[in-house]
Amino acid sequence: MSQSRLYLTAGRLEAERIFRLVEVEFDDDGIPVSLLDVEDNDVFEVSIYAETEDIDDVRTRMLAALGSDLFGLELHQEDLPDIDWVTHSLGVLAPVEAGRFIVHGSHDLAAIKAGQIPIQIEAGLAFGTGHHGTTSGCLEMITDVVRNHRPRNALDLGTGSGVLAIAVAHLAKVPVLATDIDPVATKVARENVHLNKAAGYVLCETATGFHRAEIRNAAPFDLIVANILARPLMQLAPQLSRHLSRGGDVILSGILAEQ
Repeated sequence: MSQSRLYLTAGRLEAERIFRLVEVEFDDDGIPVSLLDVEDNDVFEVSIYAETEDIDDVRTRMLAALGSDLFGLELHQEDLPDIDWVTHSLGVLAPVEAGRFIVHGSHDLAAIKAGQIPIQIEAGLAFGTGHHGTTSGCLEMITDVVRNHRPRNALDLGTGSGVLAIAVAHLAKVPVLATDIDPVATKVARENVHLNKAAGYVLCETATGFHRAEIRNAAPFDLIVANILARPLMQLAPQLSRHLSRGGDVILSGILAEQ
């Protein structure tokens, strides 16, 4: 579905006031509003983004919310190209080296060095291209844990793109169960597993926490990797412990420094 942008330019103080009024008006709608410094001479741009079919209604509400605060400023409309911005933005990212691994796109095959384990992850809808510190940190820890403890099986909980499951499979050559609560992520992970020739080791399943027969049947796990968020990690901790083998390893990430 195509999108459009309504925008106006003003001085900093005026733009900040307009931004606050528009933000309050559309806060409950989840419609994005931005304030951007577009020139060095204190000129700012206030923009609001919406589906093109809704843009007339958004304009009407925006003008009503601003009223006299618009002060004669002209409201412009720009129809945005129908581009997959996730793929467009991530497609130009440089390869990431972490531990034994290099995570790269198809355009970076020449960057692979001797001795590195390449994992090809194209830009997509699931989390995990290696560029986020949580992902690269997990890849470094996987390198250490697999080298020192030689797990016999593994669970990648909240697999996202499947990058961590693929990493364990390539390095340890053991069965890996990769699960995610989001079926889109599971589909993406399964495609990445095949792309990286790891289908002989990695099974991808959609699951909420540990509620899946495949998890119960494969447990206990020598290695559990979970790169999600602190709150779900806390909630899942008792089940995680029960599904871990004696002396097994856990790699957790997605935890903020203040947590």
